[in-house]
Amino acid sequence: MTQFNKFALLGAACFALVSCNEDDNNSTSVNKEIDFASHSSVPAFVFPMTGFEDMQISTLISSTDVLSQSPSFVFAGQPDGAGFMKDPDSDGYIMISNHEISQSVSRVYLDKTFKPVKGEYIVNSLGGMTRLCSATLATPQIHGFGPVFLTAGESGEESMVHGIDPLGLTSNAGNTDRVLPALGKASMENAVPLPKGVFSGKTIVFIGEDQSYSSSHASAGQLIMYMSNTLGDLQNGKLYALKRNDGNQVEMTMQKGQSYDVSFVEIPNAKNLTGAVINTTVNGLGAIRFSRVEDVDYGKGSKSKNRDIYFTATGQASSNQPVEGYTMWGRVYHLTMDANDPLKGKLEVIVEGDSTPGTGIINPDNLCVTENFVYIQEDGDSYYTAAQHDSYIWQYNINTKTNKPWLNMNHKRNDPTWVAAYNQSGETRFGCWEYGAMEDISDIIGVPGTFAVNIHPHTWQKDAFRNADGSGNSTNKEGGQVVIIRNVEQ
Repeated sequence: MTQFNKFALLGAACFALVSCNEDDNNSTSVNKEIDFASHSSVPAFVFPMTGFEDMQISTLISSTDVLSQSPSFVFAGQPDGAGFMKDPDSDGYIMISNHEISQSVSRVYLDKTFKPVKGEYIVNSLGGMTRLCSATLATPQIHGFGPVFLTAGESGEESMVHGIDPLGLTSNAGNTDRVLPALGKASMENAVPLPKGVFSGKTIVFIGEDQSYSSSHASAGQLIMYMSNTLGDLQNGKLYALKRNDGNQVEMTMQKGQSYDVSFVEIPNAKNLTGAVINTTVNGLGAIRFSRVEDVDYGKGSKSKNRDIYFTATGQASSNQPVEGYTMWGRVYHLTMDANDPLKGKLEVIVEGDSTPGTGIINPDNLCVTENFVYIQEDGDSYYTAAQHDSYIWQYNINTKTNKPWLNMNHKRNDPTWVAAYNQSGETRFGCWEYGAMEDISDIIGVPGTFAVNIHPHTWQKDAFRNADGSGNSTNKEGGQVVIIRNVEQ
């Protein structure tokens, strides 16, 4: 039995996806069993910005926490991509998390009150092989296939997407046979399938390529699309790259306020090509050269909104100076897919960092799209000297087209006790902490307006955090944290 046939059989169980998915929260019922008290001994590393003070924030898990059923488990640093679902074997829940720097995937069990009680690793660094960044948990209810945790490898152009069984055995943590060649090879950040029925009978997966321009990688970053005419098929489809219909490949020739006709052009035989050959082929096809496509998400609430695709270009610079043709401070794009042909669409810039250098958006990374908003998480660790704020999450209003700072990092640089506890590296520059996934968990736990946010507090370093996945293959000693935020506008 193939791995994905096995996943299909599991689909009869009750699963729920969170990758900022459908916002069906019109019910007035609320799950009274959920306990939003901070279950961690570590305070939240974030706080709300002005105008959003009614949000309530609690800490779900941090790297120093000891879980009652697995006291030796350590929640590793750099929790990035994530997915939540109900536990088919109990009345609790399961949280799946990538840990980027340790190339691993953890599984944390939560009881019916949403308290973490047990943790383990279903992928270790030997099985992960490359840094695992953003991710999406595909489920039969939303996507028509799965459950499968699609996590993208990001350690050079030969990296691949993994399809991980979220209920898999921990004894398989070192397996390397879970990659998906049909989704190509590239330095990837996420693989995001569209909901079933958006394009009837098709499987469509968007992939962001987090690649800077260099003489050896002329195509730079790409928005890639995998498409199969069979629902749930991740092995036999075709791979495409986004290009402008006028053939212009230069990112910065596109301006905010204008719309550009685009189409997806096929990368022939991509399944059997190396990443280096894909890079050369894509450039020869005239695809748009973006500056590091780090994340992708789609609109929620209806099939027409599901065809609204949002993605980031995180940006790049050389010695704190722009690289000609590429965004330095970062951008967010909106692709409107043609309702009748997924290979056609319109592209526009909706957020522009280069017009407000250092004060506006800085290096947008992960995205969380709801029905009315795009939540844009910054990765400010490029350390541009002109940066004037720490990493924010911004709230972009899709209807009014306004963009506001929504959440900030709680560095407390002037508090010696805090600094001693959470800044062992001594780093104080703006942007030295960053965000991982932001996930809408409202439907899963039955409490509207509830989201989880992953945090990379890079300066929080302890020897006890080393080798968290047990592989003996990582010397990194960073900690990580997940917080729960309530009263989030959807």
